[in-house]
Amino acid sequence: MSAEIDFYELLEVERTADEKVLKSAYRKLAMKFHPDKNPGCAESEAKFKQINEAYACLSDPQKRAAYDRYGHAAFQQGGGGGAGGGFGGGDFGDIGDIFETIFGGAFGGGGRQQARRGADLRYDLEISLEDAFHGKETEIAVEVSQKCEPCGGSGATPGTSARRCNLCGGHGKVRAQQGFFMVERACPNCHGRGEVIESPCKSCRGEGRVDAEQRLQVNIPAGVDNGTRIRLAGKGEAGPFGAPPGDLYLFLHIQRHKVFEREGTTLLTRCPISFTTAALGGEIEIPGLDGKVHAIEIPAGIQSGKQLRKRGGGMPVLQGRGVGDLVVEIHVETPTKLSARQKEILREFQATETGEECPQSKGFFERIKDAWTDLTE
Repeated sequence: MSAEIDFYELLEVERTADEKVLKSAYRKLAMKFHPDKNPGCAESEAKFKQINEAYACLSDPQKRAAYDRYGHAAFQQGGGGGAGGGFGGGDFGDIGDIFETIFGGAFGGGGRQQARRGADLRYDLEISLEDAFHGKETEIAVEVSQKCEPCGGSGATPGTSARRCNLCGGHGKVRAQQGFFMVERACPNCHGRGEVIESPCKSCRGEGRVDAEQRLQVNIPAGVDNGTRIRLAGKGEAGPFGAPPGDLYLFLHIQRHKVFEREGTTLLTRCPISFTTAALGGEIEIPGLDGKVHAIEIPAGIQSGKQLRKRGGGMPVLQGRGVGDLVVEIHVETPTKLSARQKEILREFQATETGEECPQSKGFFERIKDAWTDLTE
């Protein structure tokens, strides 16, 4: 034991320091002088040993009380403190436990391994835009590892059970001396479980889970979009040896629609209109995904590419209230075949545009509307 150096000075704290201050000081110094950070440095190794001795004493209320009263003599053979044995002759008997408490196993500490939770799974599901609008309930089939029914996930033959591992004593880890340090590793006999199955279940071969098809009813809410993720808790891979299962994540993909494109909650469509409707104005009707027919007013003189908005004709808001808009992009169709009468009317119109007088121009708009009606019919 390092009798010459005061424990409080070693940890660089006051004698009135509480447990929190002691732990913080020890953590800082242990990280600074740890041999892994100072390979081959005998001075750091000795310092590291001393601060561990100091913390092992001062973190224990009984040992600290004895040290405060008698100093180092409290732990020497026949010392007046009677605190018992001290630190096992100063050979790091408790360092592994100290590091496990302070650093959470960062340097190889820790006990029996917990059974791993099952893996999460991904399932890609393609649906139509109509399904995304209205929502739907559908069934999916997933090939997944499930808990073995005969053994209940234990991995042992029904009627038998796993026994404690003799090599690690049920801790799941074994210790081995490596030079100055005592290193812990997963037990090679039980692979960290702390238990050994002597009679494995024939159905799952001791794994506790088997591959099987899982059929699930899935509720797809209205308003979902491309990439929407739906989590089905506990429907992923079963964990080994009865451990909890993972989750199943559904990723939705919306099929391309023949009429509508989607941007968030907005539905976009393109609608051709005749030359006369573009010139004189009118009304068109667009059947929506909601089953309604939406009337769109066409202002006179509209140009190709102009977008008209119908409030409330779009997609519903996912898990909320409200509906998006329907946007109609207008495309004016130019006729490719004209009758003699239609050509004559267009020439009259051309003459009015250039300012030329035309005796037949009276009632032009009425005649052109009638002519185009004849053409479209």
